[in-house]
This record gives sequence, structure tokens and C-alpha cells, in this order.
Amino acid sequence: MSFLNQVIWITGASSGIGKELAILLSQASCKLILSSRNKEALELVKRACATPENIYILPLDLEIHSNFPLKAAAAILAFGKIDMLINNGGISQRSYAENTDFEVDKRIVNINYLGTVGLSKAILPHFIKNKKGHFVVTTSIVGKIGTPLRSSYAASKHALHGFFDSLRAETYKKNIAVTLVCPGFVNTNISKNALIGNGNPQGKLDIATGNGMSPKRFAVLMMKAIEKRKEEVYISGIKEKFGVYVKRFCPRLFSVLVRKISVT
Repeated sequence: MSFLNQVIWITGASSGIGKELAILLSQASCKLILSSRNKEALELVKRACATPENIYILPLDLEIHSNFPLKAAAAILAFGKIDMLINNGGISQRSYAENTDFEVDKRIVNINYLGTVGLSKAILPHFIKNKKGHFVVTTSIVGKIGTPLRSSYAASKHALHGFFDSLRAETYKKNIAVTLVCPGFVNTNISKNALIGNGNPQGKLDIATGNGMSPKRFAVLMMKAIEKRKEEVYISGIKEKFGVYVKRFCPRLFSVLVRKISVT
């Protein structure tokens, strides 16, 4: 596929992967709708793009599900259609399950899983009406393997795979594609913003995250996967990919390894 003349809606577009995707896609002659909670940061991203006149800012909070029908209608109205929804918004976790308040568990699921599903279902009728569409979902390597300090985060990402694998099968004949993108460690603010047990942000960068792939490099590889309409792709270092395949083929060995490997 080509991005030429496509209208693409990106959530989590104010920083990190979403920001770099916006900058790259703006060079591909498409129109963009950029969403996150931070309108000021979105305006900065817009100014960094090659064609700011082809960018519409639409503030969005993935935790406020009741707003999704109105937000979807506004997104469609901006350029008359939506060809692709890139579900990139979300929040991470850095706390053991025993130390995590249940309200924090619920918040992570409300944002990462229900927020993504709710927004996708709000735009799904538009895709069906147009007889085409593409859902792109930023999940995680932790959406394939569970690791310490990320119990609810892992659960929310695992759930996305279940939902969108089912949706892909249901909408295949309607010309609607689904691409699940699984990042490993990427050098963004995700660990700084990750919730600890009481719901506060961790406020610091993990060593592994700081040593991760640059968001710009990740965005380049993600765009290639989207162009090829891949169903699922792992964009990560060797260790993270190794973990996915060990879990699949040698689950007992994975259980031993995951207890020993540092995940911070």
C-alpha cells in the first residue's frame, strides 16, 4: 500500500513513537489527525511536520470512553474520511501485583485495552461503510510474554491481541486490515510515565528503556510493517524477540529465564 492521500488518525501522538510517526508520515503526502491529552505538545508536533496544513489536532483522553463517538465524528469531519487508525496511546506500569492498588489495575486496563477497543469500535462503522480501513495497534512484546512489574500492563496488551485477532477474522471480507506492532525497549518517556502501585508516575527512566531503540528508528520500521499490511510484527532487540520464541516453544525454560532477567 501507499500512504499517498491517506487520512491517518494517530493516538498518543504528542511524544515518542507517535510523534516520530507523525513526522515521517507527514513527508508521505498524507493527511494526519493527531490525538493525545496534551494539546500544546500536539501543536509542537504539528509544527515539526513537513505539511502542517494537512494536520488536524484533536485532543483525546483514552480514559473517557463516553467521548469516543463525538471524537470519531470530529475526526471524520476533519478531512471527510479516515483510512487508518493508529492506536498508539497508552500507559505502562512498574509495580509488583501484590503492591498495586486495584484501582491502578483498572485504570491501566481502561486506557490500554478498553480505550483502544472503544475508539476502534467508534470508527469501525466508517470503515465498513467505506469498504476499507486499517487498524494499527501498538501493543508490546509484553503483549506476548508476561514479565515482572508489569502484570496489568501485560494483561492489557495480551487482551489487545485477543480482540484484534478476532476482529481481523471478522472483517477480512470487508477489506479491513489489522496490524499488531509489538515494541521491545524503545527510548521514550514510557517508563517515566509508568504507574507505580499507588497510581503515581514512576518519574524516572529505566536503564533498559534508556538503552532501547530510538523512536525515530522504530517509526521507520513500523511504517514498513504498515505498508506491507503485516498482521503482527516484533520490533525490538534480539533479547526481547528471543523471549517471545522461547515462551512459544520452550515455556518452562522461559519461566526460569524471566525470573532471572532484569526488566527495569
